[in-house]
Order: sequence, then structure tokens, then C-alpha cells
Amino acid sequence: MTADNRADHRPASPPLTERQEARRRRILNASAQLAARGGFDAVQMREVAEAAGVALGTLYRYFPSKIHLLVATMQDQLQHMHTTLRKRPPAGTDPSERVAETLMRAFRALQREPQLADAMVRALTFADRGVSPEVDTVSRLTTAIILDAMGTEHPTPEQLSAVRVIEHTWHSALITWLSGRASIAQVKIDIETVCRLIDLTAPESGGRRD
Repeated sequence: MTADNRADHRPASPPLTERQEARRRRILNASAQLAARGGFDAVQMREVAEAAGVALGTLYRYFPSKIHLLVATMQDQLQHMHTTLRKRPPAGTDPSERVAETLMRAFRALQREPQLADAMVRALTFADRGVSPEVDTVSRLTTAIILDAMGTEHPTPEQLSAVRVIEHTWHSALITWLSGRASIAQVKIDIETVCRLIDLTAPESGGRRD
């Protein structure tokens, strides 16, 4: 998932207490469960509040809109994927192979819950400037997942440009698959093709893990 870099003019929120974090977790779980059952339209703020066991006003203090909530749900899903991928990293020898494997694993995870995937992708598509910080977080998480798979801690500007193109392609592949305009096989071909940019932009002295 990608996003343009925009300044966040909102004041930084204080860290959540343990009780607040537990409440936020219930809200995100409720959002994911409703979306998995009925897609974007099934995620109604009142139903989310009821499922999470919080007051509607409390829900709006955490997430000002349904779009904020679903983008945060995408953040949560990506964080879970990132943790899983770090525990079981891709096995390819080349950075491009590892990134392609990683993105296809993430794609298959979303494939298991297509209505949830559709809801999150639609939220990212509908997000306006008011949701920019949250969308930027999704982009940073996606970038971190790709860089981890590459085995690159200090990417060059050319490598970061390649990563952005890969993110755009992955997002587009999700949209075309969700709309029924691309098969899983075609998505795999597109992902493997764009990941070759990693080899083309690798510094002569690196690009591979030790």
C-alpha cells in the first residue's frame, strides 16, 4: 500500500494505557470480524461499538470515521503479517525472489478473507487528506516488510524508488483481483516481474544477505 508523504499537523497523541489499548484491540477485532462477514458495507460504527462492547462516543474518540477505522484495521493486519514474516522469513537466495515470495504470502493471507481485504482496500482508496497520517503508516509498514525481505537496512534512493513501484503494483494487483479482473496466476506473474526492479537497482557491492 502506498501513499504520498504529507505533513501531519495533528498533535501527537499520548500513549494509550493498558486498558485503552485493550479497548482499541477489541474495536479493531470487531471491525475485522464484521468486514470479513459482510465487506465494506457491513462495517457500521454502531455495530462495531456494540460488538466491541464500547459506547458509540468512545468508538469515535478512537476512530473519527469508518475510513479511519478500516485503515487502522489494515495497519493491524500488516503488523501481524510483518511479525509472522519475521518469524518465518522467505527462503529465496536473491532479494527479488524473497520480496516476491513475501508479497505473495501476504496476498494469500488476504485471499483467505476476501471481504475483509476488499473493505480495507476500499477504505484506502476512499481515504481523503484527513486520513493521510494513517495511510502513510500503512505505506511505511508495507515498505518495512519489503525492505526486511530484501535484507536491506540502508536502501539507496534508487532502491526506495523501486520499492515504491513494487508497492503500487501490489496495491493495483489487489484491486484487480478483488474486482475479478485478474487471476491469482496473473497476480503472481505481475509481482515477480516488478520485483526484478530490485536486482536492477541493487548496488554492485550488495543487494544480498550475508
